[in-house]
Amino acid sequence: MFDDNVLKVGSNEMELVDFRIFKQENDHVYEGIYGVNVAKVREIIKIPNLTELPGVPEYVEGIFDLRGVVIPVVNLAKWMNIKEPEEKSLKPRIIIAEFSNILIGFIVHEAKRIRRISWDDIEPASFATGVGALDRSQITGVTRIENDEVLLILDLESVVEELGIYKPKVDESETEPEKISGTALILDDSTIARKLVHDALNKMGLKVVEARDGAEGIEKMNELYEAYGDSLEKELRIIVSDVEMPRMDGFHFAANMKEDPRFARIPIVFNSSISDHFSEIRGKEAGGEAYLTKFDASVFYKEVFKVIKAHIKAPE
Repeated sequence: MFDDNVLKVGSNEMELVDFRIFKQENDHVYEGIYGVNVAKVREIIKIPNLTELPGVPEYVEGIFDLRGVVIPVVNLAKWMNIKEPEEKSLKPRIIIAEFSNILIGFIVHEAKRIRRISWDDIEPASFATGVGALDRSQITGVTRIENDEVLLILDLESVVEELGIYKPKVDESETEPEKISGTALILDDSTIARKLVHDALNKMGLKVVEARDGAEGIEKMNELYEAYGDSLEKELRIIVSDVEMPRMDGFHFAANMKEDPRFARIPIVFNSSISDHFSEIRGKEAGGEAYLTKFDASVFYKEVFKVIKAHIKAPE
C-alpha cells in the first residue's frame, strides 16, 4: 500500500496515517484525530468477518485470517473508552500494524490520509492537554495540523502489551554475556525500554548514560566529550538508539553523529519496535552498524558485543 519513496534519512520527519475516531456525547458527535507511524502500518482493509473469542477484553472484537496469518482485532474506540456514534454512516476500516514482528488489527472509524510531519513539531505526551478519555501513557506525541486542530499519536504498542501478546525475551540467555569495560549511551523515550536496555548493557559490564530523544542525546554526547575529550571514542563503546522519538528521531540523531568528526566513529545500533525491512535499510543509510527489533536479550547481547568488538579492532 505504501511505496518506498518516502523520507530521506536525516530529514527528522515522520509519516503518519491520519485516522479518525468519532465520539457520541448526548446529541453531538465529536471527531477525534489520531495518527500512527506509517512504518508500522502494513495495510488498511475493510472489516472482514471476525471470529469471536471467549474470555478476552471487551475491546477485542475477534480474529481473522489474513493470507494464512491469524490476526487479533482491537476496537480502538472501546479500548479508549469512547462511546461510538449511533449513526450508521461511518466507514470503518482495519489498520493492520506490526510491532516487534507481531501483526494486530485496529478498527478505526475512518482512515483519512498520510501526513508528513517534522519531529520538531511533535510535543511529548507529557505536554498533552485535553486528551479526554485517553491516559497520557497511551499517547506518544501531540502535534497541531490545519485549522489549529490537534492530532494525537497513539501508542498502539501498549495494546499489544495489555493483551499479553508480546513479552520481551529477557531470560533466554543461560550464560552471562561477555564483559566489556566502558560506557554506553541509550536513547529511548520509553521508560520501560530504557530499563530493559540499561539492565542488558550493565550486565555486559558497561556504564550507561540515558537520553529520552535525539535532541537530548546530542546534549549528552557534548557532555561526554567535555568529560573525555578526544579519548571519548575509546570510552564510549556504543550508542543504542530507538527510532521513534519526539523532537528528534533516531535516524536524524545518527546522521548528526556521523557528520560530526568528534563522534563519527562511535558505533550506533538501532533498537526499535518498527520491524519492517525498509526501516532496516534506512538504519544502515543513517550510519547504524545494526538494526534490532525490541527486545530479545540473547540477540541483543550477541549483536551489541559483535559491533563493539568490530569497533575495538578497527584501525585508527
